[in-house]
Amino acid sequence: MNADWKATTLGAICDSGGGEIKTGPFGSQLHEADYSDEGAPVIMPKDIVNGRVDVTSIARVSLEHVARLSQHKLNPGDIVYGRRGDIGRKAFIGERETGWLCGTGCLRITPGQGVVDPRWLFLALGEPSTVTAIQNRAIGATMPNLNTTILREVELIVPPLAEQRRIASILGAYDDLIEVNRRRVAVLERQARGLFEEWFVRLRFPGHENHKIIDTPDGPLPEGWAPGDLGDILRLEYGRALKSDTRIDGNVAVIGSSGIVGTHNASFVSGPAVILGRKGNVGSVVWSPGDCWPIDTVYFVVSTCPLTYLFHQLKLIPFQNTDSAVPGLNRTAALKKRIVIPPADLMARFDKAATPMREMHNCLERTITSLAASRDLLLPRLISGELSVAAAELALEAAA
Repeated sequence: MNADWKATTLGAICDSGGGEIKTGPFGSQLHEADYSDEGAPVIMPKDIVNGRVDVTSIARVSLEHVARLSQHKLNPGDIVYGRRGDIGRKAFIGERETGWLCGTGCLRITPGQGVVDPRWLFLALGEPSTVTAIQNRAIGATMPNLNTTILREVELIVPPLAEQRRIASILGAYDDLIEVNRRRVAVLERQARGLFEEWFVRLRFPGHENHKIIDTPDGPLPEGWAPGDLGDILRLEYGRALKSDTRIDGNVAVIGSSGIVGTHNASFVSGPAVILGRKGNVGSVVWSPGDCWPIDTVYFVVSTCPLTYLFHQLKLIPFQNTDSAVPGLNRTAALKKRIVIPPADLMARFDKAATPMREMHNCLERTITSLAASRDLLLPRLISGELSVAAAELALEAAA
C-alpha cells in the first residue's frame, strides 16, 4: 500500500463526511396501495441493473408520499444496494435520480463531503475482494441479506482525494464508452424491429401497393400470404443440460433463458442461432451470433427460413407459462401459435436488409465485451494501488 493511502471502514468514511448508511422504508411505511402510474420513481432491487437504475418497470409514488418519506430521498453521489439475494447489486445515483426514493428492500449509502469521491467509492465497493468480503458477511444461508452494520464494517484502503478522482475518471471513461455502444446497439435494435413491423405487421412491404388483397379465414391478406401455425415454419428442439461445474472455460456461449450464462469449450448448435426461453424467462428470445450450447431451460430453432425473420417473429408472439405445476413453455402449444406467413422471397429480402444491422450489432457487442473486460482487469489493480494512474491512462488511450 502506498504511504499516503489510508486504511479505514465505510462507516468511518460516512461519519467523517457527514453522511450515513440507511435502510429504505419498511413495508409498513410504503404499502402496495401507495404506488401509482405517475410520480417519483421508487428504486427496488429489481431495478438495479449493471450499476445503473433501469426504469423499465420501476414503481412510482405521488409527491405526497415522497414528502412523507423524505428521509429516504436520493441525491447525486448516493449508492443504493439491494439488501437481499444478489449481494453485489448496487447502483450509482446521478442527477437523473435526484429526488427519487430508496425503496423497500434497499440500503442507501450517502458518503458525505470531502472524504471520498462518490464515484471512486462506488468503484471501490465493486472491487472483487471487497464484494467477496461483503458476501461472506451477509446474513442468511438461503437468501443472503445485507444490513447497515455489515456495510459500515466494510474495510477500504483510501488514496488521496485527487488520486481517487483520477481513478474514477479512468474507470468511468470505460463505462462511458460501454454506454455509448449500448445506445448504438439499442438504436440498431429499434431500426430492425421497426423495419420488421413495417413489412410484416403493418403490411407496408416493398411493392405492397401492387398486391391484391385476398379474403382468408383469418381475415384479408395480401396475395401470396397465408395464415398458419408457428410450427409450419420452424421446429423447436430441446437444449442440453450443462451444469456450471462441468463446463470447461472456452469461447462458446452457454445460453439459458436469461441470455448468456457462461462459456464452454464445445458447442452442439452451429451459429448463428435463435434460442427461445422454455423455463425461467418463458418466451425470451436470444440471438447467438456464433456456435453455442443452449441449456435445458431453452429450445433452439431449426428452420429453412431466415433466422433474422424468425427472431423478430418470435419476439412478437406472447408466449406464456402453460403448466401451473411445473411452469414452462409447452412446445406443442408454442408451435400451434397462429401467425401470418409471408412469401419466402419477402423473408429473404428482409434478411438481406436486416443482416448488415445484425452484423453491426454483433460488432458493437464484441466491443462492449472487450471494454468491460479491460475495465474489470484494471479495477482491482487501480483500487489496490498495484497499477499507477499514469499507466492506466495510457491503457485507456489505447482502448479509445
